[in-house]
Amino acid sequence: MAEPNGATVTFKERPFANIIDPEKGFPDKEGAGVPGGPGGTGEMNDEYTNLVRYISTYRDGRRKSTASELGMDDEPVKRPWWAPWRGRGKAKAVDGTFEVPDDWLDTELKQGLSSTEVENRRKKTGFNELTTEKENMFLKFLSYFTGPILYVMELAVLLAAGLRDWIDFGVIIAILLLNAGVGWYQEKQAADVVASLKGDIAMRANVVRNGQEEEIKARELVPGDIVIVEEGQVVPADARLICDYDNPEAFGEYKTLMEQETGGETTEKAEDDDEEEDKHHGVALVAIDQSAITGESLAVDKFMGDTCYYTTGCKRGKSYAVVTAHAKISFVGRTASLVEGAKDQGHFKAIMNSIGTALLVLVVFWILLAWIGGFYHNLNLATPEWSSTNLLHYVLILLIVGVPVGLPVVTTTTLAVGAAYLAKEKAIVQKLTAIESLAGVDVLCSDKTGTLTANQLSIREPFVAEGVDVNWMMAVAALASSHNIKSLDPIDKVTILTLKRYPKAREILEQGWKTEKYTPFDPVSKRITANCTCGGVNYTCAKGAPKAILNLSNCSKEAADLFKAKAAEFARRGFRSLGVAVKKNEDDWELLGMLSMFDPPREDTAQTIAEAQTLGLQVKMLTGDAIAIAKETCKMLALGTKVYNSDRLIHGGLSGTTQHDLVERADGFAEVFPEHKYQVVEMIQQRGHLTAMTGDGVNDAPSLKKSDCGIAVEGASEAAQAAADIVFLAPGLSTIVSAIKIARQIFQRMKAYIQYRIALCFHLEIYLVTSMIIINETVDVNLIVFLALFADLATIAVAYDNAHFEARPVEWQLPKIWIISVTLGLLLALGTWIVRGSLYLPNGGMIQNFGNVQEILFLEISLTENWLIFVTRGGETFPSWQLIGAIFGVDVLATLFCVFGWLSGERTFTDPRDRAVLERNGRTSVVTAVVIWVYSIAVTIVIAIVYYLMNRISWLDNLGRKSRSRSDTQMENILSHLSKVAIEHERDDLGKSRFHLAAKATEAEMDE
Repeated sequence: MAEPNGATVTFKERPFANIIDPEKGFPDKEGAGVPGGPGGTGEMNDEYTNLVRYISTYRDGRRKSTASELGMDDEPVKRPWWAPWRGRGKAKAVDGTFEVPDDWLDTELKQGLSSTEVENRRKKTGFNELTTEKENMFLKFLSYFTGPILYVMELAVLLAAGLRDWIDFGVIIAILLLNAGVGWYQEKQAADVVASLKGDIAMRANVVRNGQEEEIKARELVPGDIVIVEEGQVVPADARLICDYDNPEAFGEYKTLMEQETGGETTEKAEDDDEEEDKHHGVALVAIDQSAITGESLAVDKFMGDTCYYTTGCKRGKSYAVVTAHAKISFVGRTASLVEGAKDQGHFKAIMNSIGTALLVLVVFWILLAWIGGFYHNLNLATPEWSSTNLLHYVLILLIVGVPVGLPVVTTTTLAVGAAYLAKEKAIVQKLTAIESLAGVDVLCSDKTGTLTANQLSIREPFVAEGVDVNWMMAVAALASSHNIKSLDPIDKVTILTLKRYPKAREILEQGWKTEKYTPFDPVSKRITANCTCGGVNYTCAKGAPKAILNLSNCSKEAADLFKAKAAEFARRGFRSLGVAVKKNEDDWELLGMLSMFDPPREDTAQTIAEAQTLGLQVKMLTGDAIAIAKETCKMLALGTKVYNSDRLIHGGLSGTTQHDLVERADGFAEVFPEHKYQVVEMIQQRGHLTAMTGDGVNDAPSLKKSDCGIAVEGASEAAQAAADIVFLAPGLSTIVSAIKIARQIFQRMKAYIQYRIALCFHLEIYLVTSMIIINETVDVNLIVFLALFADLATIAVAYDNAHFEARPVEWQLPKIWIISVTLGLLLALGTWIVRGSLYLPNGGMIQNFGNVQEILFLEISLTENWLIFVTRGGETFPSWQLIGAIFGVDVLATLFCVFGWLSGERTFTDPRDRAVLERNGRTSVVTAVVIWVYSIAVTIVIAIVYYLMNRISWLDNLGRKSRSRSDTQMENILSHLSKVAIEHERDDLGKSRFHLAAKATEAEMDE
């Protein structure tokens, strides 16, 4: 036989020689050996030419977005030079309540919509995508000036203006603007990174416009567009089927059908009509996979006038359809809107509010103490104006030092920058506070397919019946497969691609085969059949469930027993089995053998699970596969074999504490449906665990929303992505575990900053108030505002620090944070008092040559406070160059303030008076500044040692940590019994209503 390139294939002796003649093609066939005949040496059928080429050239590769492959990323629309405030390239978001007019759906099939009409409709409907409403950037900027802490600082601005202290007035405003500007910019930059990543996964659609077919982005569709729904593509919008692609003349029949059904109005067909066969019109146009919406695994046949839903997949057929609804009001869009939560900040906002409120209460307490001390020192309310030693200046000083203005901004910025870090790991953060939840997760409920496994079926060594050549069996299996290489079913794909290992099987396919009829998998017969001809002889090839294939053949009892035993062995090992048989003309079916398929674990999964366990993360596998497959996968991953059938959750006779114990201790569940996922999450949460749940379909939305951190895995539907907190664009468990590490690093940055900021508040509050009371002195208010400014300048870079991640799920542990922060604040205040006390010595103590009390205190406070962040961040990693650079820059500025005596103010006399001779012009010698640097380093070392020792105290280390495995046996049993009770309503003989408790009906009873 001649191959397409003219080379001659010489067949050696092989067991199927009785079927194939190497010289004449196939025996007893017309045209055998005739050039151009089906069994001769003519050109191959195009179908099999393409199939063989596909087998030879296929390369595995990660899935790329269509937009990226075609280089059709969004082109930003340039904004006018005279309107810099306008956004770039985005249409205004339109309210999802827009009703599509009926006449919009009367588009001509061959002409489609014009470009002008498309633009007019888009102005009313917006883009065809599920997106959150775009934020107003100006209002976003203003939001950085709201909140209890910011309101107090704004009160300080008014107070400074009232005292005519214009330096303080300007610096406080600068601090507010700095925090707002940096926070707004960094959050915008992080959002842009996430948005660009989302843009890489754009869906595309084939549409008829201006009388021509063209490919566009699905987001550009509008209601009334004529789209082409084709095998292998995702339905780009809710669309009503019109007619078969190869029969456009049926458009008139479609219009007549619409008029008959709606009485002249073109409206969408009722959803229930899909289920009533007698209302279907004509033959099925396409088969649609609705599993992401309904959970049903089989494709649903769709007929003329039926609706195909947005994001479902077309498995068979090619048809014209008219878009009836854009994404926001589509079935999927309405479902996604139902699971959207309120825009609250959740647990994170509650933590920040509690810290801010506590600090505000403490400020009031310290102000009260300072005023009491002022009364005893006979201080005036606001005079003298040039001095900070009066009651209102005390209030202004304590408001500035006691309220951490940078706290909300730095923490939000840290989360935003962290979201950009996660985006680099192909994880889109939908809600910033999800990062905190992800960092605290200790139970991960993971899908098996695509996450733990490669989602690529592989065929192990097949079982071949006695006397059958494996190459012939593999060729028959390929014949009994779909040959549409654009959209191959996973089983058909692995069957065909396995022929790479069997070159002689490929040679068989090159012998002029022609498929006369292909029947896809039928759930009744449980097999795929293909009627093929070669050399004029008809072959019926079958592939399917082993039992169904065995029933076709009349093999001997010994052969049947061996076949059954092999099928049972494969089942025990968790392999999927497919029997293969062939029938020649009207002969009996011949049993050829069996293919064993298995979705192997990803190469890195076992190592990743071991790493997850060292991080205190328990991985539970939830899969829809059979329990044997689930157990085999668990064995290969060393995940544990306590895997149970999901029926035990509902129909296993377990309840209350026993049921909760089963879920908590299980390594996984098999044959899981979406309602089981929700139940598993709920029970784990009731035991005090923080849970992450993976999902990919619309029916997973409730469990994604219920979990503490919902994760939409790679390839998830848009509705699942909308319901999830984090969307992953890369497959595998390793991406999720990497994201958990990054989330813990982000959490560590926030925790370090909060400890640092609380300690700073206590440092100055303790020192200044005791100084006001004891010696009637304070640091000048002009220097105080610069201390606040320097503290914020130095620590804004903490968002970019090289943080470490803890080896266990993290928690805020507020009692521990407060105890450590207050201790650090006390040590800092003690260090400052030592400096101040030394200045009372006749020789000036720390003063070398000359110096000024205000500037010396300013430098010591600034250095020790700035370096405290190096203590609270921990020593596990080296600080980032951004953090080191920011702090070093601020330290140089503080030193210049001290040496040149900037803003030292008028000299005031303390009670008792200083005995040292002090510089009147505020300047301090360089030697004195060096001494203060050395002293501050020593203070920081002492504080670091204390911090290290405190974190090694076991009771303190676990203080505030919640129990992750708590059970309330009595309450769990009560709730379990209550779940089986229902309230029934009935009327007595007199017609009076009465309610009473009764046992809840079972599913079987409800079905009846």
